[in-house]
Amino acid sequence: MNHPTDPESVVQRQFDAFNSRDVDALLSVYAEDAQLFEHPSKLLASGSAELRERYAARFQEPNLHAVLLKRIVAGATVVDHEKVTRTFPEGTGTVELVMIYEVKAGRIAKAWSIAGAKTVFASP
Repeated sequence: MNHPTDPESVVQRQFDAFNSRDVDALLSVYAEDAQLFEHPSKLLASGSAELRERYAARFQEPNLHAVLLKRIVAGATVVDHEKVTRTFPEGTGTVELVMIYEVKAGRIAKAWSIAGAKTVFASP
């Protein structure tokens, strides 16, 4: 199946795969040697195996879901502002994230995350 390789389409496929918790589809848009950082330079995962391990664990969260608030595309760089529902140790909540993706040759080569406001929902 041929997919568009422009940076925005690549990042959208990654976003859709994240929300459907499809680790194989998600990894297919990352380069084999892709790196994921906590901005600016803390390496969280490098290469397909580490990315698979990180996302497979995240996909176990029962209420994981990202909502795209805004996207900016500038050449090979895509910046997403997201609100992600997560299961934190202290309970279910949301975290605002800014994700920066660098796309090369139709795949994500590097990604950086910047965490913003975190909210934990009150228990019923």
